[in-house]
Amino acid sequence: MTIVSVIVPVYREGATINPIIDHLHAGLSPEDEILVVDGAMELDTLHQLRSPRPCRVASLPGRAVQMNRGAEQARGDILLFVHADTLLPDGWRDMIVQALSDPRVVAGAFELRIHHPALWFRIIERTANLRTRFTRVPYGDQALFFRTDYFRSLRGFPEISIMEDVAIMAGIRRRGDRIALVKHPVHTSARRWEKEGVVWGTLRNWGLRILYHLGVDPGILVRFYRRHA
Repeated sequence: MTIVSVIVPVYREGATINPIIDHLHAGLSPEDEILVVDGAMELDTLHQLRSPRPCRVASLPGRAVQMNRGAEQARGDILLFVHADTLLPDGWRDMIVQALSDPRVVAGAFELRIHHPALWFRIIERTANLRTRFTRVPYGDQALFFRTDYFRSLRGFPEISIMEDVAIMAGIRRRGDRIALVKHPVHTSARRWEKEGVVWGTLRNWGLRILYHLGVDPGILVRFYRRHA
């Protein structure tokens, strides 16, 4: 029996968390689990949870820290990390299990779709998916999944301020281990682009990724990211 642990890092997501949890529950098997990891001091998202099923985990803030905290408590054979504004495709559980049925595959992700009708978002999606196919380095908003024993052998996500998703996936790629790309998209919210502007948000994200790959400290990059987010 394969057990899937879904880890959802949150920070003040009380207004939207319950629909996401209901969505995840609909795709799980009875033996699976959801861990909601709250990085806010007030734990306001955990207090808003209606369902008794998720495991409630308090954590220090920081997405990498929160995801690692959830992984420490998870009991599944597979770890799936889902952002609180992301919806998974129908049948996602079977897709993950199938992808990891190949013993050479240690991790994976889905294709990306942004939940907004504007043409500009179709361009962003296509660019992101082409980049992922070429580099084999997916990002966190594509719902990353791992074999639990492999993830723990890496000691989890690097606990850096930003780009922890790129860091872990690029590390797997350098090791020569295989990352599966599921050809079905997750749907992620366009709320950040809507808040800060599509063009600015896109150019800012591209710029941060370039600077990260050039070796700029994530502690510097995150200050710029948060200032404009």
